[in-house]
Amino acid sequence: MDRLNYHHLRYFREVAHEGHLTRAADRLNLSQSALSTQIKQLEDRLGHALFDRRGRQLVLTEAGRIALDHAERIFGTGEDLLAALGDGAGRARPLRVGALSTLSRNFQMRFLMPVLGEVPLALVSGSGPTLLPRLAGLALDVVLSTEPHDASAYPDLTATRIAAQPVALIGTPDRMRLRDATWLLTHQPLILPTESSIRTGFDALCARLGIVPTIAAEVDDMAMVRLLARQDVGVALAPPVVMADEVRAGVLMQVKGDLGIVESFYAITARRNFPHPALMRLPPETRFNP
Repeated sequence: MDRLNYHHLRYFREVAHEGHLTRAADRLNLSQSALSTQIKQLEDRLGHALFDRRGRQLVLTEAGRIALDHAERIFGTGEDLLAALGDGAGRARPLRVGALSTLSRNFQMRFLMPVLGEVPLALVSGSGPTLLPRLAGLALDVVLSTEPHDASAYPDLTATRIAAQPVALIGTPDRMRLRDATWLLTHQPLILPTESSIRTGFDALCARLGIVPTIAAEVDDMAMVRLLARQDVGVALAPPVVMADEVRAGVLMQVKGDLGIVESFYAITARRNFPHPALMRLPPETRFNP
């Protein structure tokens, strides 16, 4: 089978953008007849008409719209290649960020704040087993997680602890006002995330205090922990960054005191010769304050 002629595809793309053969020919410094011949050869190769002529305007057919979509991705990928290898001639290279689907959206926003609006972002959520192979295969630039990866399974990945925050008890003001942590743990229904470091710390705390807690919900999604706390289902055990907006607005309240439970946040990256330059502008290890 004959290969696709990418010069023809580039000419087609210009005509599609202009919607007019003469203007596209002027931009490409070609004669109108030469450009028309190139488009006809591409149509013959694809086996479909790409334009309908309406007066002097050229309107894409359905096949033409499909071809243009592929052309944009093909030439966009070429520009990404130029940007990735650092000659400065390509368009801004997207920063491809993977995050656990259970990770706090507020934390993700704080992490990305230094580059928001300055570099294009491609954000993907999922589980560790789906995100880490993509990172190892260089399809992602960084993965955000609440725990480091298995180094034996992914020896070429590096986990950097970028943030840590004490976990707190958070609930509606009616539940929280004038109460201490021990009373809340003993007498209130609790909303618990299943994230391992939080649950391990919670179990150890209850054992140390001799408390048998009442668990209203165990949730693997911090967004759902937040919603259940707002609905007054119980008192949530979570990093304050998860519910910072509600606490500031007075919808929820955080009990004073340190439970001795800390959740850590990690940025996992792959060893590569051409890391995304925006990674250097993202926050180093820090402790967040809500």
